[in-house]
Amino acid sequence: MTHHVILRVVSKFLIPLIALFAFYVQFHGDYGPGGGFQAGVILAASVILYALIFGLEEAKKSIPPTWVRVGMALGVLLYGGTGVATWLLGGAFLDYDVLAHDAAHGQHHGILAVELGVLLAVSSVMVTIFYAFGSRQPDLTDEDW
Repeated sequence: MTHHVILRVVSKFLIPLIALFAFYVQFHGDYGPGGGFQAGVILAASVILYALIFGLEEAKKSIPPTWVRVGMALGVLLYGGTGVATWLLGGAFLDYDVLAHDAAHGQHHGILAVELGVLLAVSSVMVTIFYAFGSRQPDLTDEDW
């Protein structure tokens, strides 16, 4: 892909903008459409675009599979941990009102924590699936056709 200079230059410009848009969707999800799932898919799409343009090995150097596995675990722990924290504070599972003295602030903090966990989990799972399919060796070589 080294001979596709235009694709490489344009993607270097677009990938940070796609990631920035993912974070916009993440943090705007409290007030409108969007949230952790949509932002996670958009963020994973930026990593997948990077891998398609620069190669899977370069993508694995930039975002190692170990980090991706840690992101999956942290996402689930953050989501579940928010629910357990509300239990420990005397509320029901994911009852955000107990997270702050003011119920509105508690709702805001709880939703942000849960949506951040969803962002981490979804983007990490999508990248893991792409890495798994991209790393798969073909059954037949080109000469066998």
